[in-house]
Amino acid sequence: MITQIHILTTYMCTMSCEHCFVCSSPYSQGTFTPSQISALLDQTDDLGTVKRIYFEGGEPFLFYPVMLNGIRQARSRGYSVGIVTNGYFATSEENARCILEPFPGIGLADLSISDDVFHYENREENAARRAFRAAQEMGLPAAILALDPGASGPEMRGSPREEKKGVITGGGIMFRGRAAAKLSPYADASDWQTFTTCPYEDLQEPSRLHVDAFGNLQVCQGICIGNIWEHPLKELVRDYVPSRHPICGPLLSGGPAQLARDLGYTPPPTVADACHLCYLARKSCREKFPGILQPAQVYCDE
Repeated sequence: MITQIHILTTYMCTMSCEHCFVCSSPYSQGTFTPSQISALLDQTDDLGTVKRIYFEGGEPFLFYPVMLNGIRQARSRGYSVGIVTNGYFATSEENARCILEPFPGIGLADLSISDDVFHYENREENAARRAFRAAQEMGLPAAILALDPGASGPEMRGSPREEKKGVITGGGIMFRGRAAAKLSPYADASDWQTFTTCPYEDLQEPSRLHVDAFGNLQVCQGICIGNIWEHPLKELVRDYVPSRHPICGPLLSGGPAQLARDLGYTPPPTVADACHLCYLARKSCREKFPGILQPAQVYCDE
């Protein structure tokens, strides 16, 4: 049952982080309009199972009026709302409080602020920490979202580790998107044939879906089950049969290793993790699956 819709408000971001699995950057295209958010929420209402809406990206605060309008729309419809941000706007705590001023009255359920070595080199003082402190002072449900290079995945040789402080959520690096190219060489690699399951997403019975401004409905970033501007969300969810999906089917039957075989992809002898193998196999044959292996932004092909 789909209980969460994650709105990729924009693919644009203030940063081009090495670990980013949607290849966001200051130059990325694809941003929702208020009317598109309204149309998506209409479809979400019709689906009838969604409880929470997330606004993320990219960096959603880059289009602050659009995001704020969308949050107000979602809250007026009774949805719980969360935001994921890197907190770049907190050039001072005073400025952060000004930006965050509307949110206590809206009833925000979650404000996740990315703060790790991949986002900010200064580990003592940075925008994310200022945003977090300001949010806490305002009574907002803020949490630090930090990636630990060694959590739930391969060890990283020569990669800095983040000392965890305060309330932290998140996990390890997933080697897809920009991370596949930039960070996989630093990972302790394993035989590709050992990756026989998908460890991160429940493709059989997903509880969350990601949607971008192009309409791509993604069960995992870069794996689409349809386009909401072409077919209604309710119809796409109803018609999703995992075993018949050309990408999800092989992943469920034998993981990324089986996907590589089914796609006729010959992997390197070793890969960083399951995500890395899956991403390499998918990227090798995107042209064979139009409308499914989308969008270009996730594959760093923009």
